[in-house]
Amino acid sequence: MAVPIRPGEWPARSLLGVLSPPARRDLLELGTEVRCDAGAVLLREGDDEQHVYLLVSGFTKVTATVENGETSLLAVRAGGDTVGEMASMSGAPRSATVTACGPLTARVSQAADLRELLKHRPEIAMALTGMVADRLRWANRRRLDFRGYPAKVRLARLLVELAGSYGSSRADGVVIGCQLTQPELATMVGAAETTIHKVLRDLRDEGLLETGYRSTTIRNLPELERLADLAHGRRRPT
Repeated sequence: MAVPIRPGEWPARSLLGVLSPPARRDLLELGTEVRCDAGAVLLREGDDEQHVYLLVSGFTKVTATVENGETSLLAVRAGGDTVGEMASMSGAPRSATVTACGPLTARVSQAADLRELLKHRPEIAMALTGMVADRLRWANRRRLDFRGYPAKVRLARLLVELAGSYGSSRADGVVIGCQLTQPELATMVGAAETTIHKVLRDLRDEGLLETGYRSTTIRNLPELERLADLAHGRRRPT
């Protein structure tokens, strides 16, 4: 059965967002639909399975275990993104765990079926390659940020990038629909949790940010960009 296509449903820089309607339709018709509740583990670090999830709606968190046994948040993925494509293409074990942040819908397909589609749809193959490259650039920027900016600026840069990729404009600001906990934000910007607690309080007091249940609203995006040392209109995708 054909999957209905709703233009503009996915972020413009996500995999589904950049594809032409025919290519998007072919990708959405690959595999089978699954629905997951909050907390469901889609992929588990170290597993040898090679299926791929195409997120249609919802958010996931990508985490990995570091050498001291702590869990570190690596990234957020939202509707329009894929998860699991690295293991699918390389055959290596999963490098991270992917967990649903809330209810989500996805298409799950086997690695062989994805590879066959990529052969017949070079547009999808090129878009997927570009998405992986963007993710590597994002990871490199995080490492550079750790060395070059204080915690408040690092957090501002992260929030601006999340807004650019996953935010939706509302009358009261830009809403990032995935609530990240303070420990998760701390791991993503390389700061102590107590530091992030203080930075978030400062951003709220300055009228730049509002946090609520499962959402973060950026009240003044241009000012947050200024704080983040980012030129207005030049936000990069995560």
